[in-house]
Amino acid sequence: MAVKFLSYLQQISNNSKGILLALIAAILFASVAAMAKIASSNYHLLQILFFRQFVILLSTLPFIIKAPLKTLKTQNTKLHFMRLVGAFIALSCGIWAVSALPLTTAITLSFSQVFFVALLALYFLEEPVGWRRLLTILVGFAGVLIVMRPAVNGVFNMHSLVPIIGALGAAVAVISVRKLTQTESTTTLLVFQAVFVGALAGIPLIWLGKIPNLPDLLFLFTMGSLAAIGQWLGVKALQYAEASLLGNIQYVKLVFAAILGYFIFNQLPDIYTISGAMIIIASAIFMFYCELLKK
Repeated sequence: MAVKFLSYLQQISNNSKGILLALIAAILFASVAAMAKIASSNYHLLQILFFRQFVILLSTLPFIIKAPLKTLKTQNTKLHFMRLVGAFIALSCGIWAVSALPLTTAITLSFSQVFFVALLALYFLEEPVGWRRLLTILVGFAGVLIVMRPAVNGVFNMHSLVPIIGALGAAVAVISVRKLTQTESTTTLLVFQAVFVGALAGIPLIWLGKIPNLPDLLFLFTMGSLAAIGQWLGVKALQYAEASLLGNIQYVKLVFAAILGYFIFNQLPDIYTISGAMIIIASAIFMFYCELLKK
């Protein structure tokens, strides 16, 4: 199956490759968000973030050992710094949001990242945002608003600002990665993030952390592994496709968040969630179809 998948990737356009990889990454990140919500009941958000980044760092060790100078060499320190600050804000706010809000609400509010990415991509990357792509973004966000409507009480509390701030940080990170992938390897990007974000999250654990038991350790390791795979796929997706295009794929996380919310947290999707999800899926499918026509 893996061979067939790689063969399929070689046959489609770069934007289509990016969309497909971003779709898989979105599914993984929705799963990681649900796992973080579970873990947040026993562990501080910085400890969850630290363990996630530690596992990502472990995944890059073979490349670091093989070529340490090449892995750590960079041509744009300032852009790396901007990307790492954005990543830390996005990741820490993401865990905070799912711990304080219902999973679907937290994921929904994080979709403001799409607008931040489109604006930043237009300004910094000079990427064209045609009417079809703009239409899919607007239609997809309309689906988000439909899902958000029954959660008005959750939207207007102070915690609702957390995922929005995280979305801005994520947009800065995405735009930075889009530019960095032109000169930096995937391994370099992940190593820098794992070390920097892991250090920022790890230092406070001297006072805030606690030693996990074996089942929790395995749970955190699994969560970190899924995050590492999603991170790799996300960076690869940005190497193939335009940042403003991939932003719309993030809507798919909402669908899986609703599914996970039902099976794990006993949150039954209502008519608003179902209707919004259908619009979101249709928007993503239309975008993918348009890219296939460009092949």
